[in-house]
Amino acid sequence: MRELGLTAPDLAAFLFFVAAWGAYHVLLAHGPGAENGLNQLMNSYRIRWMIEMSERDVRIMDASLMGSLQNGTAFFASTSLLAIGGTSTLLRATDDVLQIFSALPFGSDTSRTAWEVKIVGLLLIFGYAFFKFAWSYRLFNYTAILVGATPARLSADGVQRRRIAMRAAQMNIAAGRHFTRGQRAFFFALAYFGWFVGPYAFMITTAAILIVMSARQFVSDAHEAVLYEPPENTAP
Repeated sequence: MRELGLTAPDLAAFLFFVAAWGAYHVLLAHGPGAENGLNQLMNSYRIRWMIEMSERDVRIMDASLMGSLQNGTAFFASTSLLAIGGTSTLLRATDDVLQIFSALPFGSDTSRTAWEVKIVGLLLIFGYAFFKFAWSYRLFNYTAILVGATPARLSADGVQRRRIAMRAAQMNIAAGRHFTRGQRAFFFALAYFGWFVGPYAFMITTAAILIVMSARQFVSDAHEAVLYEPPENTAP
């Protein structure tokens, strides 16, 4: 690591970052209580949506919802490309940026090689996010096709209607999963920025992002909203 201009604390901080991202990814999908996470709960509503869609004669609302999901995904894919372009610019302005950082009160001495290694890592994160968003957009397209292919409510083959609706639900869940992973890359990119200040700041920002993201999945107001049980009507 010395030839890359990175110190032992840099390596420890980077390994902590990778471990935190990987552990969050695995535990959120397969860990204890994962079924109570916000993402998993919303997947059940994606299935419910497609079942309700198959029972409707007019599916204009479903088409509008699919369009909204596709537009949101396209926005994030475009944002990823802008982030890649902006980060690439930093590679061409290494000397100027290093001079600015060295003048900051919290700045640390960083070699040109170490700076470029960190920038390449940030490029990889944004590149990963772009591929996730782009694939999610494609999967939402496939979901729209499956919605259109779902037989009408009064069709004679109810079994086939249900089968295609469930396929649309699974495709919708897959699209949402990849979209979530793209957003997760954005959040961890914020943690990664701490590395430009120093390895210890990198560890702190990584831990902070991990805590915030975990809280949103299990103890946020959105999580409470999904599980909300309205009070029974006690009026006479």
